[in-house]
Amino acid sequence: MEKNALPVVIAGAGPVGMVAAADLVRQGVPVTVLEAGAELSGESRASTFHPPTLDMLDDLGFAKTLIAQGLKAPQVQYASMIDGQLGTFDFADIADLTRHPFRLQAEQFKLTRIILEALRDNPLFTIRFSAELKGLSQDEQGVDLTFTGPNGDETLRCAWLIGADGANSIVRRSQDIPFEGFTWAERFLVITTPADVEAERPGVTSVSYWADPQRWHFFLRIMGAWRIMIPVPPDIPDDTVTSTGFARDMLVSILPKAKDAPILHTTLYRVHQRVADHFRKGRTFLAGDAAHINNPLGGMGMNGGVHDALNLTHLLGPVIKGEADASTLEAYERQRRAVTMDAIQNGTIRNKRNLEAKTPEDRQAFRDEIKTALSSLDNTRAFLRRIAMFDSLERAAKL
Repeated sequence: MEKNALPVVIAGAGPVGMVAAADLVRQGVPVTVLEAGAELSGESRASTFHPPTLDMLDDLGFAKTLIAQGLKAPQVQYASMIDGQLGTFDFADIADLTRHPFRLQAEQFKLTRIILEALRDNPLFTIRFSAELKGLSQDEQGVDLTFTGPNGDETLRCAWLIGADGANSIVRRSQDIPFEGFTWAERFLVITTPADVEAERPGVTSVSYWADPQRWHFFLRIMGAWRIMIPVPPDIPDDTVTSTGFARDMLVSILPKAKDAPILHTTLYRVHQRVADHFRKGRTFLAGDAAHINNPLGGMGMNGGVHDALNLTHLLGPVIKGEADASTLEAYERQRRAVTMDAIQNGTIRNKRNLEAKTPEDRQAFRDEIKTALSSLDNTRAFLRRIAMFDSLERAAKL
């Protein structure tokens, strides 16, 4: 490595970038994180951590603190407004595979703050806020970055760059890496409310998907409230959708008794399914939303990003320390992109189509899928392995 070059720079201090930083520091590798914001993001956004992700975070020393700030969801339920409850799956059935047989509902900003607190005084860790990446160039020895800091434009050089800078990634765009895919016509509205969901939906679990050909919806319990996701038709303007009155109407359309329940927060998502053509270009890498974005049904986006981060750092750390040849880094794109295209993209698209199924045949196919998954312990375990992302990790390891 060049004398004046930083070993690793990570663009983005979201959960993916911060997990990557934590694992490299754990390996004894100095890391500099550039974050465009003045502080860590406070957005809720993703709020589901799957069992294998919790195992990974436990290995880094963060799971116990995160679990204390979240809500355990040991079951996942599927239901239909036409047919009622279709089936409930319990992660206890795969407890032999994980130290955490549950989904954890905790907003992603909780994890980034836990990691920052743990790394703040570590001499191997540097974070620079209000540092907006503008562009980069690279040669065989390193990467030159240009960014705008509090005092104006600056440059630095690093041996390796990890782009964890979100869907509009400068790392990806500055290198003209295509981001192919499509955007769903409808948007997703997320309403956070302490409404008494259990009173109107007896037997509802902390994670509950409700199919409906007119207005599917998804209940996700978090600490002290529920996050409720509802699709919004494309012909309604954004400013109407984000109004309190519209959110109230949407809430009451699925929970009629919630007309007086407080609405704590609303978020409107324009939903994409896109994957970068390459997750690596020379000395730069893409991870998380910079590499792939998908609809949130199934909670695979952030979890997949954390899996990207740790797959990459497990390869990159030994290369930086001289314990492995740089050719081993070729495994990152081969493993993570294949899994993204299959498990994350195809899986989330299937989840959405099941919930919005409009024909009797499609609704029957969804009922049959759940019935089959519950028909034997082996089938139940296979279903849970898939939705908890164990299968995708196992497949990546074999590539």
